[in-house]
Formats: sequence, structure tokens, C-alpha cells
Amino acid sequence: ILEHQAHRVMALTEWEERWQNNRIGFHQPAVHTMLKTHLEEVVSGRTGVRVFFPLCGKAVDMKWLADLGHMVVGVEFSEKGIREFFEENNLSYTEEPVPSIPGARLFKNSEKNIFLYRCDLFSFSSSVAGQFGAIWDRGSLVAINPKDRERYAGLIVSLMAADCRYLLDTLLYDPEKYGGPPFLVPDAQVQSLFGSCCDVKHLQSMDALTDRTRAWGLDSLTENVHLITLKDAGAQTQPR
Repeated sequence: ILEHQAHRVMALTEWEERWQNNRIGFHQPAVHTMLKTHLEEVVSGRTGVRVFFPLCGKAVDMKWLADLGHMVVGVEFSEKGIREFFEENNLSYTEEPVPSIPGARLFKNSEKNIFLYRCDLFSFSSSVAGQFGAIWDRGSLVAINPKDRERYAGLIVSLMAADCRYLLDTLLYDPEKYGGPPFLVPDAQVQSLFGSCCDVKHLQSMDALTDRTRAWGLDSLTENVHLITLKDAGAQTQPR
């Protein structure tokens, strides 16, 4: 099932082009249902959680979590997406270089505790902004090139604090009918990517077929949500 998309590649410049041309159908104007539904699974009674958004775009989920008192750190390649996030949410921001990542910029609103890094995700690391108590991955793992998934999993695990709760949203469909992105990620691959060092719990599946996704040629689309947590520190091994 994976071989159909194994060699599909989207260059960073292509993603930037989509932003410049406003071809951002992946952006959702409302807080994601899966995040709202499973917020307590992610927060787990904690306050002021540091939440990481990989490939954050201008997700309104970030403002929502910040309004709940959590700290938000995102990474996005498109500067346009970052600026639009602040502007569309009527948030002031400052910007500064990131010394440890050549060419990167940090856009932040300190009052709301929102910090967005404009850089290649694979240039980011825990040495830049520490580790996180939660991660919300909607439209990130499914967007990166399939050949980069193991590298991606390694990065995500390295960003997880011991008590991190990682909410992962994936898609399942027939790859013969649509080539992606977003790409399909079967449950078995989630397990193979993270299972060696993490516990993976399937939380929910839902029918995600819409007029937009029917136009891709799909007649079936399932959205799956997983909660991923680190195994006991003594039992940790690196992801494969």
C-alpha cells in the first residue's frame, strides 16, 4: 500500500509556491475537531504546557491553545503563513534571527507565549527551543515526503519531554486513486515509526470524506488519531 507513494517528493519551494498562490486548502478556519475532542488526553490536567506544532502554517489551533494558557512553539517554512497567523488573529509580533539556524527567523508574541520559527523543520532541534510537554501533529507527518518519515520520527521523539503527550492525526485512503499530499499513513507504519520507544494508542477514527477530497478522486477517506507517549526512560531505544 505504501509503495505507490514511496518516491513522491514535494520540494520546500513547492510548498512556498502554494502559500504565495493561496493554494492552502489544507488550512482549516476553525479549531480542529480532533484537538477539541481529545484536548484532555493531551493536556492531562497540566497547566502552562509547552506545545509544539510541526509545520504549523497559520493554524488557528495555536491561538486557541495559547488562550487556554499554554505556550505554543511552531515551525513553518513559509514566512507568509507565519505573518498571516499573527495578522489574522490581531496579534502583534516581533521578529529576530535564530543564531543556531542560519537564515532562520523567530516570530513571537511574548504576551500570548507564541513563538513561531521560520525554517526547514529538519533544521530545528531541542537545542533551539528545548523539549515539549505536548505535540499536535495535524498536516505534518502526512505532508512530509514519505521517504523522510523515519528521519521525521527521530526528530519528533528527540523533542518529546519525558511527560510529552503527542497527538498525531493521520489519513488512510486508496493511493491508486490519489497520489498526495497529504499522504496516507497506515496505522502499522505509525507503530513501526514510533513503537520501539513509544506507546501508541489509537484514540479515534472518523470518516473525513468531503467535496474537496472527492474531487481528488477518492470515494473513501478515514482520519485516525493516535496518542503517543514515551515508554519508561529505562526502556527507551531510538526509533528505527
